[in-house]
Amino acid sequence: MSALRIALAQVNAAVGDLEANAAAVRTAAARAAEAGAAVVLLPEMVLTGYPVEDLALRGSFQRAAAARLTQLAAELAADGLCNLHVVVGTLGTATDGRPTNTAAVLHDGAVGPVYTKHHLPNYGVFDEYRIFAPGTGPVVLEVGGHRLGLAICEDIWVDGGPVAELAGAGLDALLVLNGSPYEYGKGAVRRRLARERATRLGCPVAYVNLVGGQDDLVFDGHSFVVDAAGDLVAAARGFEEDQLLVELPSDGSAPVTPAGYALPRERDDIEQMYAAVVLGLRDYVRKNGFTKVVLGLSGGIDSALVAAVAADAIGGANVVGVSMPSRYSSDHSRGDAADLAARIGLDYRVQPIAPMVDAFEDALHLTGVPAENLQARMRGVILMAVSNAEGPLVLATGNKSELAVGYSTIYGDAVGGFAPIKDVLKTRVWALARWRNEAADAAGETPPIPWSSIEKPPSAELRPGQQDSDSLPEYELLDDVLEGYVDRSLGRGELLASGFDADTVELVLTLVDRAEWKRRQYPLGPKVTAMAFGRDRRLPVSTRWREHAAAVAAGSDPSTADGVQPRPAGAP
Repeated sequence: MSALRIALAQVNAAVGDLEANAAAVRTAAARAAEAGAAVVLLPEMVLTGYPVEDLALRGSFQRAAAARLTQLAAELAADGLCNLHVVVGTLGTATDGRPTNTAAVLHDGAVGPVYTKHHLPNYGVFDEYRIFAPGTGPVVLEVGGHRLGLAICEDIWVDGGPVAELAGAGLDALLVLNGSPYEYGKGAVRRRLARERATRLGCPVAYVNLVGGQDDLVFDGHSFVVDAAGDLVAAARGFEEDQLLVELPSDGSAPVTPAGYALPRERDDIEQMYAAVVLGLRDYVRKNGFTKVVLGLSGGIDSALVAAVAADAIGGANVVGVSMPSRYSSDHSRGDAADLAARIGLDYRVQPIAPMVDAFEDALHLTGVPAENLQARMRGVILMAVSNAEGPLVLATGNKSELAVGYSTIYGDAVGGFAPIKDVLKTRVWALARWRNEAADAAGETPPIPWSSIEKPPSAELRPGQQDSDSLPEYELLDDVLEGYVDRSLGRGELLASGFDADTVELVLTLVDRAEWKRRQYPLGPKVTAMAFGRDRRLPVSTRWREHAAAVAAGSDPSTADGVQPRPAGAP
């Protein structure tokens, strides 16, 4: 048995773009072969893109994917790569005609062994049990005397199934194809799981992950290899395409990396969240055919952060920022918006809304909240007009805290095609902004966000002297309650037992429950936490269940007895 070199190709696939994805596989395979690899491992469903959702149920798409896989095998042979084993994630078909999530081995111009994903996640953002037929058994690939087991994502998160059957099979490595979306703090969980599987199987684990944005998901890459003891051997960079090389020695000892390789610097959680938001926006723009974006610049922290993210994603010259002052806009907010535009180098425009607002108010005789909402809606009309006339994608700038409690005007600041910080709590908005400015300082660059936008009290400036704290708890307290109620599904009694006061809990829960209908109409935005609004959290709009009402009716909160329903054991 000779030494075996394996490449992990971390690539960015586009759903449905079979030609571009096949080209990416060929490029990765050629690069791997040039580096002396005998096996190249690519991510889950890389040929079709992931997740394909109901495209998998279309016969035309199934047939096209199957044909493209066969063609790809022939193309690899024509590229002079007959001796290379290319493990490709793709869409397959079960014997009963249902689609499958598979890993196909391409070698010597043909499609060889095919492994079918066994455990199909059906929680959070995943609906695979609804779409795919499961596999039934393990597959072991033999290359150069080495025995390589195959698995796909969820198969290593759930006990039992094909991976359990591989225990005692004398594996030299387990190769795992993944389409694992980013979540705040998730990297450590993945590596801990891989360590458990490596020690149980008694062999190294090679974990390759997709990278790139797909609608509301961001795949962060961070592919890695651990040895049989679970110790980290090699790791890919996050949030960008990359390739890892490891070698299984002929004597069965721990895998080694090529000379000169060094583990990349590990980013902290806030830096990773910022990178995820940037990548999510960049790929949504690119994969949907846009070249520019437009957003309103209020001078506040949310629009400032979104503008900085957009500039990092697609370049400041491709960002249109529109200041839309009203009679209530403060001088410092107008100045901060202009300062931000100058720092980023975006296309800055000023369009006062007072004449339009006055015309509507005179005609409709609006006062109070209806008049405040009118201002937001005028701004939405302006942004959509720029989009219709010039083609940029409108960005909504609301954060998770605001969306949770309904502080978003429907058809106003909720307009747009993408919402980059939709899943970012307000306190983390400030943390991301500070990190971005500090990173610029460290690099000797101009911080993109005016420090005054970060430091001043938040206000919608829709009436004289307005501040968010007039009607909401301070954001540090609000976000703590939201993390309990939204992210952890705690009930009223559990929140009170955690030390929150009753008035705060009643206010926040009431606001969150009332705003479900608004969240249903909000644009897509990148998921960066374990419980994002959207596919993660599916609650009825029309419901009479209220935590506070249940407590009053029962004399206590039943949630204290029920506890919190745990998430499934598998969570790729």
